[in-house]
Amino acid sequence: MNKKFIVILIILALALIAYNVTLLNFENLLEGDSAIALIGIVASLCAIVLLLIFITSKKIQEKSKIN
Repeated sequence: MNKKFIVILIILALALIAYNVTLLNFENLLEGDSAIALIGIVASLCAIVLLLIFITSKKIQEKSKIN
């Protein structure tokens, strides 16, 4: 994968987090649309973590090819 593509995916995940935060009802977090928004936030955070792990693994792979 291209690094620019990964950065675009991370930005999209951050945009999804921002959108889902606007849907939250802080008085009833686990009811209705707030529960769905929480699931979306957690899923986006997981995607960001996985993409950062992927970037790190690519850097390690590049360093091991040089030696």
